[in-house]
Amino acid sequence: MIYLKIFWSFFQIGLFSIGGGYAAMPLIQNQVVSIHTWLSMNEFADVITISQMTPGPIAINCATFVGTRIAGMPGAIVATIGCVFPSCIIVLLLAYLYYKYKRLSIVKGCLNGLRPAVIAMIGSAGLTLLILAFWNGKGISIKTENIDVISVTIFTVSIIILRKWKVNPIFVMLGAGISGLCIYPFVL
Repeated sequence: MIYLKIFWSFFQIGLFSIGGGYAAMPLIQNQVVSIHTWLSMNEFADVITISQMTPGPIAINCATFVGTRIAGMPGAIVATIGCVFPSCIIVLLLAYLYYKYKRLSIVKGCLNGLRPAVIAMIGSAGLTLLILAFWNGKGISIKTENIDVISVTIFTVSIIILRKWKVNPIFVMLGAGISGLCIYPFVL
């Protein structure tokens, strides 16, 4: 029965995550953390981090990691298939329709209408990760003692390095990870 739940959850994510992996993060969070409580918010943040660092699409990596966590290797396979299956069907159908009707203004209007929704979903995922990192998953608080100063500092330095010196994001991620590895054991 768990395999059917995993498949159905990730099928819904694959069906409604328009805009790519980052746009799917709020949907995955809702299914995995809120509805089924398969993972805590901190575990979910770890899964997102690992999914971003491994090769491949983030939503599929996340599905694979969550499926493994819930039901081992069969769970990973079921979650991955559930996540990919609706996309395959939709892409085949949309490709056919797009090539057939691409000159119609209604098609252009639909695509232009989807852009703001995709941006909002990506922004939501980013804000969720910032809140989780800066306030340790406890929610936004005005009290400054609840803010994780180390996370804010690493984030700020990373943004400055990315914007000012245009360093490859992979090196910035490695540097941030090494910084966290060196600093947090002494603080916690």
